[in-house]
Amino acid sequence: MNKINLTIQRKEILDVVQQAPDHPTAADVIDRLKGKGFNFAYGTVYNSLRYLTEVGLIRELRLGEAVSRYDARTDEHQHMVCTVCGRVDEVVAELPSEWLQKAAAETKYRIMHIQVVLEGVCESCATKQPL
Repeated sequence: MNKINLTIQRKEILDVVQQAPDHPTAADVIDRLKGKGFNFAYGTVYNSLRYLTEVGLIRELRLGEAVSRYDARTDEHQHMVCTVCGRVDEVVAELPSEWLQKAAAETKYRIMHIQVVLEGVCESCATKQPL
């Protein structure tokens, strides 16, 4: 097993992602680092997020937005995105194995990783603007 190289910068960036109540973008991470008194270069933050993703300490989420978000939770789970406010919530309900088997048979792919993004309107937005 390869040793994980956690520099001071990577450790601080990991802490920000782990403590995040949401799924921060790289820009969010930079802002939160500044709030903690750090002023890391943009390249350092982006490279550190890529490294932390590659070694499996965080997950990079591509949720149909122009930017990636980051998640400290690395176990298998999916995400729900509000199409009104952009809020992202975790979905821990297990995907039906029958559906995965059908998807693999239909495409002839061997499924290596699953990332399902569900879209809808969160409860807060739904109460503000009835559908």
